[in-house]
Amino acid sequence: MNWQEDYKRKLTTYEEAAKVVKSGDVVGTALGTGSCSDKMLDAILDRHDELENVKITDSIQVYPSKLYDPKFMAQLEGRITHTPIFAIATVRKMYQAQLSDFWPATTMDAGDKYGERVTVFALMVSKPNKQGYVNLGPTCFYTAESIRLGRKRGQLRTVIAEVNDQMPIVFGDNWMHISEFDYIIERSAPIPTFKRGEPSEVEQRIGEYVLELINDGDTVQMGLGGISEAVAAGLRGKRDLGILTEMLPLALPQLVEAGIVNNSRKPLFKGISIASFVLGDQALYDYISENPSCQLYPASYTNDPRFISQHPNMVAMNTSLMIDLTGQSTCEGIGHTMVSGVGGQLDFLIGAYWSEGGKGINMLSAARTMPDGRLVSSIVPELPPGTPVSVPRTFTNYVITEYGIAKLKYKSRRERALELISIAHPDLRGELMDSLRTKLYMSSGK
Repeated sequence: MNWQEDYKRKLTTYEEAAKVVKSGDVVGTALGTGSCSDKMLDAILDRHDELENVKITDSIQVYPSKLYDPKFMAQLEGRITHTPIFAIATVRKMYQAQLSDFWPATTMDAGDKYGERVTVFALMVSKPNKQGYVNLGPTCFYTAESIRLGRKRGQLRTVIAEVNDQMPIVFGDNWMHISEFDYIIERSAPIPTFKRGEPSEVEQRIGEYVLELINDGDTVQMGLGGISEAVAAGLRGKRDLGILTEMLPLALPQLVEAGIVNNSRKPLFKGISIASFVLGDQALYDYISENPSCQLYPASYTNDPRFISQHPNMVAMNTSLMIDLTGQSTCEGIGHTMVSGVGGQLDFLIGAYWSEGGKGINMLSAARTMPDGRLVSSIVPELPPGTPVSVPRTFTNYVITEYGIAKLKYKSRRERALELISIAHPDLRGELMDSLRTKLYMSSGK
C-alpha cells in the first residue's frame, strides 16, 4: 500500500477518533500549537458518561476547550482528569478550583515520561509532502519522541493526527511519516498567534540589568514576556549573538535584520538559531517557515544541560515567582497551588552553570501588591510549605530584580542572604534583615 492509500484509509472524524479512548487511558497531546484542537478534546470529553479514570495530559494550552472549564470539569470527577506537565493562564482557574492535577517533568525528560505512560496520543501536523512526510510545525519538543518511545515500549496504542494545511513548515528534526499515525482528521484553520507585549516599568528595569550581563558573541536563551521584550529592545549595539533556546524569541526577525543575532560564534549549528518550539505572531511564523537558519529539535536534545554546556558564554534568562534567602527559587507555584511548571528553566540553568563563562539568571519583581494593598516580598526567608523548589540553590547564579543584580555563585548562605536583601524592595529590607538575624544566623555581619 502506498502512503496516499494509507492516508485515505486512515481518514476519520473527531467523533469516531474519540471512540478509541477507553477507561483507564492516559491521553497525551503535543505542546502549544502542535496540540490536538479543541474539537478533538471536546469530542473525548463528550464521552465522559462512558469513561472512568481517564487522564488527559498536555502542555501550554492554546486551544480553548471544556477541559479548562472548572464548572464543566467539576462534573467529571472520577471520569476524566486534567493532568498537565506545564500550564499557562488557561489553566489557572482549574488550579484554583483544585480540579487539575500536575505531572512533574522537565522539558528534557517529558518525551520519556510520555512514552512510559501515554496510551493514546493526539497531535496536529502539516499536510504531507510528496513522500508522505508531515511536519510538526512550530512544535517539535516531545512529540515524535513520545510516540516512538511509546510504540517501542508497547505502551502507546493509538495515535490520532489532525492534518492542518495551514501549519507552517519548520526545518530541523521535525518530521514524521503518515505510517506512524493510526487515524487522520483533516483540518484547515490558522494556528494561534500571540502578540508581542509591552514591558512594564518593572520589567523594563529588570531588562536593563540583564543587558549588563550580555556581551558580544554570547549564546542566549530567552522566552516569552515583557522582560524578554525589554532585553530584545536593548540589544542594539551588541554583535554576533547566538540563539540556543527552548522557545525562539518573538523579536528574532528584527534581531537578525539588525545584525545582532547571526550565530557566528557558536561552536555548534553555526548560522542557525536552535529551539524546540515557537509561539509567536504571524510575522514570526512567516519568518521561520522553510527558513534554514531557524531549526527545531526535540527538547531532549536542545534542553539537555550536557548539550547546552558545550556553548561557551551561555546566558540563560528565566523568571521566578519567589526565592528564599539561600537561593532556592520556584517558578511553578506557591504553597500547594500550582501556576505553571518548571519547563526548561532548570535544564538551561544547569547548562549555563556548566558552560565556560556561562551565566544563569533568575529574574523576578522584588515584591507584589496583594488585593488588600499589602506589599509582599518575593524574596523571603523561606519558601512557604508545599512550594516546589524549581531551582536548587546549588545552581543559582545571578538573581535580578528591578533594584539590581545579586551574584550568589561561590557564596555562603549568609553572603547570599545579604546579596538578595540588597535587591529586595527597600520598604521590606528591614523585615528581611530581622529574619536573617533571628531565624538564620546569630550575626548579620559580612
